[in-house]
Amino acid sequence: MIVDDEIDIINSVKRWLEADGFKVHGIADPLQALEYFQNNSDDIDVVLSDIRMRKIDGRDLVKRIKTIRPETKIIFMTALETDRLELSETLPSIKIDGFMTKPGSLQKLANDLNKIE
Repeated sequence: MIVDDEIDIINSVKRWLEADGFKVHGIADPLQALEYFQNNSDDIDVVLSDIRMRKIDGRDLVKRIKTIRPETKIIFMTALETDRLELSETLPSIKIDGFMTKPGSLQKLANDLNKIE
């Protein structure tokens, strides 16, 4: 599942991953993404989430997702390198499985996903 408040990012990442054989659901609203996850958590192995979004940010979303299904793999997308440091300080107890810098290499993302599944 991809969660980003920029629909263009969702669409481009989704197209790339689907072409690589992944089943992808993209949602631009983090609250709708949380609801979707609650209803479909058994079908979602990895959540690819932007860190900074409107309504709730990625950190909050991930905390709630991990409460529902702790084994869910998480990859954060960020345009800012400082988000990595901030994240380790604000979510020290939540395992993050990877980071993607926006704009980033979609091939690297596909490789990372293949490693963590």
